[in-house]
Amino acid sequence: MLLLLASGAAAAQEVRRPVLELGLTGGGGHVPDYPAADEGRLRGIIAPFLIYRGEIFRSDDQGARLRALRGEDYEFSLSASGSFPVSSDDNDARRGMPDLDWMGEIGPTLRLTLWRAGDAASPRRILLETPVRAVFSTDFRSISHRGFTFAPDIAFEARNFVLPNARLRAGIGVTFGDHRFMDYFYGVAPEFARPGRPAYDARAGYLGARASFSYRVPITERIAVVAGARVEYFGAASNRDSPLFRRDWNLSVAAGFSWSLWRSEATVAVDDDPFD
Repeated sequence: MLLLLASGAAAAQEVRRPVLELGLTGGGGHVPDYPAADEGRLRGIIAPFLIYRGEIFRSDDQGARLRALRGEDYEFSLSASGSFPVSSDDNDARRGMPDLDWMGEIGPTLRLTLWRAGDAASPRRILLETPVRAVFSTDFRSISHRGFTFAPDIAFEARNFVLPNARLRAGIGVTFGDHRFMDYFYGVAPEFARPGRPAYDARAGYLGARASFSYRVPITERIAVVAGARVEYFGAASNRDSPLFRRDWNLSVAAGFSWSLWRSEATVAVDDDPFD
């Protein structure tokens, strides 16, 4: 974690952080039940986290990445995402259908820096990220593979934005999914068809576009807070004619925290990249 009161001059000097940190992260907000749903609800979660700043492999608030596969303007990394479960009894469009389980996505990402500006005190950049992820769902009794997604994104990032060591990220992107992924959200098997909800076999292709914003502020060496929002537009989506497709626009808002409870005495320099 970075000190909130660190000065711009200090940011230009060598910064050392613990090799290993253990702590808690959590947050909550209002999210749609699934892409293009017309219902949503308040959700929250608290979970342990591990940060490892190895020489080759690193895992932190920026994700997991292989530092051996990186250059001044490119980096190969792993990215992950997830979503909450949905009880079909609580969603009118899905009532009587199987529930949507906890979902997780993980896969490789090529990150390209398209533009840089500023100095060590206030660096800025524009990134292109191209994550390809495998998708899984679980009810904690079994795990099912739900296909693949491709979700390219272009984003503006800035450090020390308004507040010392705060990090701003604003991005736009699109998502594509294969047949299995799309069918999990939009498919209706014949046995679950009813008046107003005919059987439907989903198609692979375009899911939708998104614009997202997040702002992370370190409060102390060990505690940071973050807030964010995402707007999604599903016009021209491949499965817009599914009876489970209910709305062109979705809005998600959330806030969270991270609290480092234990930090190793061993440290590592992290000043080679102001966004590291």
